[in-house]
Amino acid sequence: MTSNLEYYKVFYYVAKCGGITAAAEKLSISQPAVSQSIRQLESVLGAGLFRRTSRGMTLTAEGELLYSYVAKGYEQIALGEHRLQQMLHLDAGEVRVGASDMTLRFFLLPYLEAFHERYPNIKVTVTNGPTPETLHYLENDRIDFGIVSTPFETSPGIKSIEVMDISDTFIAGRRFTQYKNHMLDFQDLEKLPMISLEGNTSTRSYIDHFLRKKGVVIHPEFELATSDMIVQFALRNLGIGSVVRNFAEEYIESGILFELRFHEMIPKRSFCIVTSSSQPLSVAASRLLELIVKKA
Repeated sequence: MTSNLEYYKVFYYVAKCGGITAAAEKLSISQPAVSQSIRQLESVLGAGLFRRTSRGMTLTAEGELLYSYVAKGYEQIALGEHRLQQMLHLDAGEVRVGASDMTLRFFLLPYLEAFHERYPNIKVTVTNGPTPETLHYLENDRIDFGIVSTPFETSPGIKSIEVMDISDTFIAGRRFTQYKNHMLDFQDLEKLPMISLEGNTSTRSYIDHFLRKKGVVIHPEFELATSDMIVQFALRNLGIGSVVRNFAEEYIESGILFELRFHEMIPKRSFCIVTSSSQPLSVAASRLLELIVKKA
């Protein structure tokens, strides 16, 4: 194979255009340069590729065989360049984001909506999972970046940016009205029927760790997969629900549910964007990240 791939480019255009003059115009080079490239290629390959006729250039049998392969390769390269330009100009491409139900619903969704309106041809894939899973996806290059909630442990090379504060709370329904507007100690939770998330979430880990520092250990009667289900169980008076406030906000504001009050506040935590320094972002992923950070 010749080391000068430019010869094949000239060969492709001469065959496609049917002559030296048309190929030279297409390539914006001189006719002698086109003729020289064809002679060099024929010399390297040891075969005649064209017949010179009064009507132009026609392929020999050897030329036809070579062209059937060169045309496919050159056209694939041209298509690749075109698709690359589409990606660079955000007319094509894909963004892979990791998020939990909570971070997607209460933070990420409006940004995805704005991004899709601006760049409708970009495919956005959201991989749903709690914070530990999202971090695992990021470390294994299954997502471009993730939205997670603190606290979390990261590996070297994982960078995070805080973008929104969130508050944890304990909610209850009418069955527990005797506790409404009363100041409680966290130890009182040990005597109440509790509803919590399952263990593999940052929310459950945070609350358990916070309460243990206060000497409190709770044993939930119900451990559920989603915070939405915790709210539904609390609405049916099945216990005291431990949730991020956003999930129950509409019911708290309407008075259907109320928040337990304590002598000490539960410290706020955050939603964070996490990225990997070892994985360069695509143009599309970078643009979505810029949109989120700028508005957040």
